[in-house]
Amino acid sequence: MKDEKNGGKKIAILGSTGSIGTQTLEVVRSNPELKVVALAAGSNVERLEAQVREFHPEVVGMWSEQAACDLRTRLSDLNVRVVTGMEGLLEIAVLPEIQVLVTAIVGMIGIRPTIAAISAGKDIALANKETLVTAGHLIMPLAREKGVSILPVDSEHSAIFQSLNGEPKGRVEKILLTASGGPFRGRTREQLAHMQVEDALKHPNWSMGRKITVDSSTLVNKGLEVMEARWLFHVELEQIQVVVHPQSIIHSAVQFVDGAIIAQLGIPDMKLPIQYALFYPDRKPMDGKRVDLFEMGQLTFEKPDLQTFTGLELAYKAAKQGGSMPTVFNAANEKAVALFLNKSITYLQIPELIGSAMEQHRVILEPTVEQILETEMQTYEYISGRISH
Repeated sequence: MKDEKNGGKKIAILGSTGSIGTQTLEVVRSNPELKVVALAAGSNVERLEAQVREFHPEVVGMWSEQAACDLRTRLSDLNVRVVTGMEGLLEIAVLPEIQVLVTAIVGMIGIRPTIAAISAGKDIALANKETLVTAGHLIMPLAREKGVSILPVDSEHSAIFQSLNGEPKGRVEKILLTASGGPFRGRTREQLAHMQVEDALKHPNWSMGRKITVDSSTLVNKGLEVMEARWLFHVELEQIQVVVHPQSIIHSAVQFVDGAIIAQLGIPDMKLPIQYALFYPDRKPMDGKRVDLFEMGQLTFEKPDLQTFTGLELAYKAAKQGGSMPTVFNAANEKAVALFLNKSITYLQIPELIGSAMEQHRVILEPTVEQILETEMQTYEYISGRISH
């Protein structure tokens, strides 16, 4: 990854007002050699305005035209261009001066800008799971063709990426993908039946957005990470083993063909994988707490309970079927989690709705971007129909 001599490394962030976006800007704050050229957000005009005034991007995007109008008025004293919608995201993705696009946007809205950026030769700091889950078969060959780096920002995938560093290709026996177990680790299905939104949002170790925190509690998040890891690291599904590690100190590990295991350890802090992706292959100093093994005392590991947390089992099933099925899994979960956060369904209805959406879907083997987005809409409609009856 190249560094420009004048002005440092130039980046754009899609999803700058969300959890990963704001933490990326914290990394920028500590590293003046990073220059923010563009920012894009969904609807949080107030937060985006504050970011623009601090980081002085040349272009900013808002998803809705109404929010963009509001932002233009607020920023009328500054020389900044405001773009909107998907066209705006695509424009930002291919800006000539950016070297790295941080895809911190949530949902399948991230697919088209990611493809556009790769086609334009930009490196991708990937925090948008849906891109690889649903379109990995399109993204990875394109990245190879364009000679572009896909640098994972997810803590687990960053850990795997770091553990593979300097190792010969094709020597992986298995990937050990760690999971905290979320707030409901050790609970029975009977107990889960009574869990409310407030309970699901109490993650023991990580500070994340609402949707991903619920996904962590159902282990659906881990299922999405399994699908992502398969594409990122060119391994078979059978080579990915989920390991519940409640302390969240080992962020993931790789076991090689000679039996050696290399792991990455650290305090649960998303800024580390973000900074690593932005400066790869370099490592920069970072303030913050360090792991103290004496204080830690012990690290423990458990098998995931697939009977109770059926979301993970459904993810493996969707990944095995492949094609458009991971899109159905992802879209059904997105819709179900939104309904749960809105208190329209119970906690256990989340995996139930995912399972029923998968059962009624006829798989498209090599879906195009249009077919992926169409499958997403059909799945949303199916879930909405189920709930309204």
